[in-house]
Amino acid sequence: MKREILSTATELRHQLHAHPELSMHETWTKAHLMEFLKEHTKLELVDRGRWFYAAYRAGDDKPNIAFRADFDALPVEEAPDFVPYASKFPGISHKCGHDGHSAALAAFALDLEENGADKNVYLIFQHAEETGQGAAECAALLEEKHISEIYAVHNLPGLRFGAVAAPDGTAQFASTGMILTFEGKQSHACYPENGRNPAFAISELILALEGLSKNPKYRGMTLVTVIAVNVGEHAFGTNAGHGELLLTVRGAFGDELDDLLRAIGETAQERAAQYGLKCAVRYEDAFPDTFNHPACAEKVRRAARELGIPVETLAEPFRASEDFGWYTKKIPGAIFYVGGGDCPPLHTDTFDFPDALIGTIGDMYRKLLSFC
Repeated sequence: MKREILSTATELRHQLHAHPELSMHETWTKAHLMEFLKEHTKLELVDRGRWFYAAYRAGDDKPNIAFRADFDALPVEEAPDFVPYASKFPGISHKCGHDGHSAALAAFALDLEENGADKNVYLIFQHAEETGQGAAECAALLEEKHISEIYAVHNLPGLRFGAVAAPDGTAQFASTGMILTFEGKQSHACYPENGRNPAFAISELILALEGLSKNPKYRGMTLVTVIAVNVGEHAFGTNAGHGELLLTVRGAFGDELDDLLRAIGETAQERAAQYGLKCAVRYEDAFPDTFNHPACAEKVRRAARELGIPVETLAEPFRASEDFGWYTKKIPGAIFYVGGGDCPPLHTDTFDFPDALIGTIGDMYRKLLSFC
């Protein structure tokens, strides 16, 4: 990509980085991206409420291809005096690199404006990736516009800097936040036999989690992480009567995640009944498994090879969840990873998206378009 485009897109990233917004609250971010594209391109811009898309039209007889970038931030406090364009909002920062993803897609928009394309191109700027809500909403566009393929990128610290990886099949795990609430009966702490304390049922359930997740029938890895345990209050005279257990449950395959969630729920009900408790289950932040269609993943690898970019192989799917799977449940597509090298991990206070990757991603998008 031209130096002028990269310089403009880099400045955009710094502006996005300084004004991070949490999932479902990205009003400034969306408006700023739309204003940027309006100022620098003549692409069609369509406001869809919490998100928007830009479209390049090559003709009704041409195929429709989509590229997606996310633009929400995280509830993470940025390290003080970290970068000149640091977050202006305490407790919120772009520590997953979505500012870079959006800047790279905007750079591609500028390239389309300057050099055109022989296909219809839809650039989806998506909200709420971190909670799994964004793609579930945006995916309706695929059928609405008869889009035939879709691609996205994620930066990946630890992968060789500037290298590309695009696995076939499962690229990222499915996951769901699981909240189990146990209701018993309070009593005076000196008469625990008069109450029903949920601590014992919760403790036994936690001890059972590893065995439940290691079921030999599962084809891929399943994983349960204890996020929080809340039982009782800071009151030494009271025997607790209420408890809550928060889990994140992951699986390389969506059907196995569903099976594990059922097993945990059934075990929770058994332990609750044993101790005379009531148990309720609810779910948050549900993500499907992100599946790369092999033919699309091979296009990514071919694009990298033709650009002279090293292609790496991941030892296992990326365990973190990514809502891009909502798109590839509908049409062929792939998410690929561009290495951040030896930099701080994602979701940490000193992570910052490397500006040099904007050009790599933009070049990959342009080359991919030629294969679709």
